[in-house]
Amino acid sequence: MNRPRFREQVLQAREEAIVASVNRLLAEKGFDAMTVDEVVADVGIAKASLYKHFTSKEELAAAAMVKVLERALDEVARVGGLGLDALGRLQAMARWTYDQQLAGQMPALPAQNSTLRAALTADKAYVDRLMQLSDALGAWIVEAQGDGQLDAALPPELVLYTLFARACDPVLGVMRAGGNHSDGQIVDWLVKTCFRGLGA
Repeated sequence: MNRPRFREQVLQAREEAIVASVNRLLAEKGFDAMTVDEVVADVGIAKASLYKHFTSKEELAAAAMVKVLERALDEVARVGGLGLDALGRLQAMARWTYDQQLAGQMPALPAQNSTLRAALTADKAYVDRLMQLSDALGAWIVEAQGDGQLDAALPPELVLYTLFARACDPVLGVMRAGGNHSDGQIVDWLVKTCFRGLGA
């Protein structure tokens, strides 16, 4: 097996550092507030070096989202082996999403941005991983509906999009900033209300 040459290793390490920086900055500031200048300053490289890897801010965001989706797929595989029922697996994934937010590992992307949306839909790695994650969660949703654990009258895609919305749920940050409750309590309540609503 051929080992990558030193130059290739350096380029790969630099690209990983760029994506890690973008992921953190997107989680802290969001897409609109993050700048390419901040990324290069954070990584400690010249802007020309960054442009050898990524040609735009949108491409940077797409690369960060690919990494998030890869982590989510790894978590799906882990949770799938825990012996939980379908609802338990979905709840575990919602909890993981909140934990990623708490750790500053969940990029904040705007819902309405045509250039970003175009970059994401044109990125094959992003689309492939998003479809894999959607298929896995969708199968669990249908299973949970069949078991009577989730409302079978709801379209499965509505449940899926509700779960995806947990990745950018502002309630977590607001509750945490209040300082009145532990992170564990907040996550427990958010998972509970996600699946059981606000009823008594």
